[in-house]
Amino acid sequence: MDFAPSGVALLLLAAGFFAGLLNAVAGGGSFLTLPALMSVGVPPVAANATGTAALLPGYLASVLADRRQLRGAWQELGRGLAWGLLLAGVLGGALGASVLLLTGDARFRALIPWLLLLATVLFALGPWLQHQAARAHSGPLRVLGAGLGCAYGGYFNGGVGILLLAILRGQGITDLARANAVKNLLSSVLTLMAVGVYIAGGQVVATGLLAVGAGAILGARLGIALVRRVPEAGYRHAVTLIGAVITLLFFLDPAWLASPDI
Repeated sequence: MDFAPSGVALLLLAAGFFAGLLNAVAGGGSFLTLPALMSVGVPPVAANATGTAALLPGYLASVLADRRQLRGAWQELGRGLAWGLLLAGVLGGALGASVLLLTGDARFRALIPWLLLLATVLFALGPWLQHQAARAHSGPLRVLGAGLGCAYGGYFNGGVGILLLAILRGQGITDLARANAVKNLLSSVLTLMAVGVYIAGGQVVATGLLAVGAGAILGARLGIALVRRVPEAGYRHAVTLIGAVITLLFFLDPAWLASPDI
């Protein structure tokens, strides 16, 4: 696959930029990276794996920027629960990625519209999910819930930020900024594990990774600066609209992005 044409490189760079920006705030980057990579001929599983790998630097940059909030959240959770959540990220990310590789391109392509629909619903119901989770009691079952959420993220990254935020609010983190910081840490851990599995399975396209990844780093830096300035409701509505449009396109014609390798 040749990514030399400037138009293709610009498309992937732009997709990575806006995906990195979205992920730094609350998530939604996969709504952009998956269609962009598939539109230039990357197979579905490889497109999902490459897009997820490209967003990893953005997650790590967000963690570095949120060090102070992370320290506060770590104390609020307690050492045992905090380490349990990290273990859930390690195991869940690896498990989800392994299941993705076993799915295959044909089955995954058929699942894409439903996965996008699920991610869109997660964004639309984000505040309600967080409110309901905040009323729950924390405990070992909550760590299991985090593990399942991380497994979902290792399989398909779309909407995982909202899902993890709801789970973390259920752990008793009342401050949204602290919950967002822990969400970014868990996203980094599960994505790091998932990417290792993707690479071992030969599903990461290096040239696509470079283009999308470069844009994601730039977008994440802007997203970190905007995270406390952008109204949460307005952001959520915008991402939900983007997700709904892309989901509808996939449902109407699952092959709408099909194109010969460039």
